[in-house]
Amino acid sequence: MELIRKIYKKAVIILIPLAALSSLVEPKKLPAGIIVGGILALLNIKGLAWGVEGLIGSERATGKILFLSQFRLVMLFLVITVLVYLKVVNVFGVLAGLTVVFALVLIEGYRHSRREQIREDCTGGQEGRP
Repeated sequence: MELIRKIYKKAVIILIPLAALSSLVEPKKLPAGIIVGGILALLNIKGLAWGVEGLIGSERATGKILFLSQFRLVMLFLVITVLVYLKVVNVFGVLAGLTVVFALVLIEGYRHSRREQIREDCTGGQEGRP
């Protein structure tokens, strides 16, 4: 959950100025698209984390987790489709918001794995062993 909090904080720090700068290009739809895309991506990450925790915690919940993951994907697609169809947001803005959060997930995941690898190398792989 610490990793998700870092991603949330950095996403806010990046998405708000990006939306503000994009308002110079298109004042209404592009900034709204960036914010909406970022929020949807962050909600999706939270759902993914919840699904992974459910898979790790119980063997019987896999059918339920699979259904909820598919449901989340369909809902994400429907929300984006409806907002673009109603011309509330710019599709490129939504893609930009999703891309920013996706890039943050990759960067923070890489940093986290490197820190864990360094920590393991320093302890000689004996962490947690008697």
